[in-house]
Amino acid sequence: MGTKYSADNMTPEIKAMHEVIYGIDGTRNEAREIQALQDTIYVIGGKWKLPIINSICNGNKRFREIERSIPGITTRMLSRELREMELNKLITRTVSPGPPVLVEYESTSYCKTFGHIIFEMIKWGIDHREKLKKEQ
Repeated sequence: MGTKYSADNMTPEIKAMHEVIYGIDGTRNEAREIQALQDTIYVIGGKWKLPIINSICNGNKRFREIERSIPGITTRMLSRELREMELNKLITRTVSPGPPVLVEYESTSYCKTFGHIIFEMIKWGIDHREKLKKEQ
């Protein structure tokens, strides 16, 4: 807790990111980093949250559409995860009175703030699988 980083060779974007993470003085706060990672994992961690976000962002809005797009997820688990995601402001749930009653889910602008992270995770996963295949 206290590693110092130099901003001498950083682009303005990287420098701004470092100031958010490490503070203006450049001192790294490892406890804060761990807490931030734990908070992130709490909100988007687990087996199903990222696939659900991906499904919704790919245009699946109704419960059954989302369920069908994610192999192996149960109705009960999807329902639970959607409730948690709504509480964490990642998605909105809209009920249109019927008949028939229509329930749709949509990602929030807040959810979209980590879209680039999800993209990088997908890219890393593809690269990782290819690496393992090549090394067999």
